[in-house]
Amino acid sequence: MKVLTKKEPEKKLVRGLRKKGGRGKSGRITVRHKGGGVKRLYRQIEFGQGKLGEVARVEALEYDPNRTAFLALLKYQDGERCYILAPRRLKVGDEVIFSEKTSLKSGNRQKLKNVPVGTLIYNIEITPGRGGKLVRGAGTSAQVMAQEGSYTHLKMPSGELRKLLNECFSSMGEVSNPEHRFRKLGKAGRSRLKGRRPTVRGSAMVPAAHPHGGGEGKAGIGLKHPKTPWGKLAKGGKTRRKKWTDKLIIQRRKRKK
Repeated sequence: MKVLTKKEPEKKLVRGLRKKGGRGKSGRITVRHKGGGVKRLYRQIEFGQGKLGEVARVEALEYDPNRTAFLALLKYQDGERCYILAPRRLKVGDEVIFSEKTSLKSGNRQKLKNVPVGTLIYNIEITPGRGGKLVRGAGTSAQVMAQEGSYTHLKMPSGELRKLLNECFSSMGEVSNPEHRFRKLGKAGRSRLKGRRPTVRGSAMVPAAHPHGGGEGKAGIGLKHPKTPWGKLAKGGKTRRKKWTDKLIIQRRKRKK
């Protein structure tokens, strides 16, 4: 368990977070089961590589209510501070650097083409210069499998093998807080504090509200395949549309049977 620093979040790096309750721009619910929850402040995180070649010292390790991973507060030599996703085994007082090529120390950030095969990485860019988009959840990491021309082969946390341009940046190590997956909420109230509203089974609804609804007593769904409230396949149906990134996937992740 990582020991967190007992301090308030950095004032200059937080802003208010307005909740939408699962509603879109028309005011109608577009995502079900969202609403309520406690007030939160959003921590502005540096997912990219703001200051290349400058050494920063870890000033604090903090909890973030908006994500599963912990945060590390960095302080540069000119006094500027920023938040980054904290990797495992990073401690207060450690030094971190973002550069095109650097050592394999946890928290350091460099281009994929300079990362040796077998190294664990996280917070990976998809497009060079756009900031990390992949592998940011607690306890996750990807592994460098091979270097091929202008691409790097990665094994993702899902088991998928894919290629990314080796000019993209990534951070060394694994994301902090791996114990998150074992945490149990314990009661419904904890779920409501997180902004999750109750979920009702479709079979408990009336036929007008859900395809599974209706019937006397605890009846089956009466369908060959389960469906969503809007009549689409709920399990096993393909949801991924054709994307240009499909050509970069070497091997798909294994599906659960």
